[in-house]
Amino acid sequence: MSDFHHISVLLEECLDGLNIKPDGIYVDGTLGGAGHSSEIAKRLTTGRLIGIDRDPIALKAAGERLAPYQDRVTLVHSNFCEIDNVLNELSISAVDGILLDLGVSSPQLDDSSRGFSYMADAPLDMRMNNHDVLTAEQIVNTWSYEELRRILFDYGEERYAPQIAAAICRRREQAPIKTTLELVDVIRSAMPAQALREKQHPAKRSFQAIRIAVNDELGAVRKVMDVAVSKLKPGGRLAVITFHSLEDRIVKNAMAEAAKGCTCPPNFPVCVCGKKPQVKLVNRKPIVASDEELDVNPRSRSAKLRVCEKLD
Repeated sequence: MSDFHHISVLLEECLDGLNIKPDGIYVDGTLGGAGHSSEIAKRLTTGRLIGIDRDPIALKAAGERLAPYQDRVTLVHSNFCEIDNVLNELSISAVDGILLDLGVSSPQLDDSSRGFSYMADAPLDMRMNNHDVLTAEQIVNTWSYEELRRILFDYGEERYAPQIAAAICRRREQAPIKTTLELVDVIRSAMPAQALREKQHPAKRSFQAIRIAVNDELGAVRKVMDVAVSKLKPGGRLAVITFHSLEDRIVKNAMAEAAKGCTCPPNFPVCVCGKKPQVKLVNRKPIVASDEELDVNPRSRSAKLRVCEKLD
């Protein structure tokens, strides 16, 4: 499991944002290689860390990395959007901090056998949890043209979504599309010559879109943002790292809504809605990677960290 190594993005910024107390209870909802978690656990004395991941491979690797802190760590195989159920099962009513790193970890992308990469041939899988039923192969070969076009455009922001969806439908009529490089070939065939000359790999946006659909990533973000603040103690903090605009928009809007007080029209003489802010925004603008971090880890370029604090 030692090959499951992931460079933690915005590490110091996350630790500062969580404002860790040695006796606090913290949740890392996206454990991955435990880079963030090992630093959180290191700062605890009588506190506790709950590490959640939907990927059994990541969970096993994280367990090895967190072995020195096993007296204060609990690992759970689950989706981060089930955080309320996880905490209820552990008889924990509220915590001092929640961290969510919504990016796909580097080992998942780099393990060609899992089908996330458009650079190596592998079965079309893309499941973060290999116990899940839906795979990329099923989406590519059974979803309608309309659904394929929608996810390519909405999730991948792919401007050639109609052409790519049509090409997929034509190709699968001849034979099922089963591997990553077969899909890359179909995507290339649908794009104009100038698009193929762009710096970015022509399949990048489509692979992102299909991966998001396979793992219902945006649905999970919406669900966790609906419940996360309610699981914080007063003064507890929620720190969320996003890697593309769709996730960031959900997180930004959810935090802004939780930070909003009265929603009565401005011309009302007194408040009748009774709505009070649940959180305050620790940073008005998202925190991004420093130039030094970008030099070490180029994948941090699109990372944005947002932090809010539960009010009394």
